[in-house]
Amino acid sequence: MPGATTGKPKVGVSTQQYLDIYEVRDDIVIMKDGTLRAVLLVSSINFALKSEDEQNAIISSYVRFINSINFMVQIIVQSRELDINDYLSYLKQKEKEQTNRLLREQTSHYIDYIKELTSLGKIMNKYLYVVVPYSPLSDSHKSFFEMLSEAFKPATAIKLKEGKFAKYREALKRRIEVVMSGLASIGVSAVQLDTQGLIELYYKSYNPETARNQDLVDIKKLRVEK
Repeated sequence: MPGATTGKPKVGVSTQQYLDIYEVRDDIVIMKDGTLRAVLLVSSINFALKSEDEQNAIISSYVRFINSINFMVQIIVQSRELDINDYLSYLKQKEKEQTNRLLREQTSHYIDYIKELTSLGKIMNKYLYVVVPYSPLSDSHKSFFEMLSEAFKPATAIKLKEGKFAKYREALKRRIEVVMSGLASIGVSAVQLDTQGLIELYYKSYNPETARNQDLVDIKKLRVEK
């Protein structure tokens, strides 16, 4: 028949094929090029409220920190719309449980105030991340042929050779310690995201609309069928 098509229907290409991420495990992101990434969630400081001497001290500490590292780091500031639905549900439950009439009315007024405040505009929450990388090809102790071999099939090499992956992870861990120490000298704290945190970060980054309506399942609760 004219216009008819034959053969099997085309299978949609997986979104994962367009991502640079190969795997997330052991609190580390493995990229398709064989490099590793660790992500630190970093606290913030209100620089504008500091005195001139404190600001100069922070700047000096930051300069020393940057000069002390011999590898690249990536600093990311991510803004997300603050979801207060859970907080409102919590307040409504407290309102129902309140036995004092005056306190119950005050809770109700507070709920209305929060709703009105959020209706005037989106309330954004900022998150600061520092990405610490490690490339196996940067290891000066490797021979030329070892580096050339891993350059062609880097991710596969990491997947199959657990001993090498453990070695790379230790090298990345040393970099993390250097970065966290430098950040502490500035006056900010940092914590490394675990596997669940990394997956949630990328899930919310690549699927912002879906993430607002559907929470990510805890990886510890996933069951793999054999």
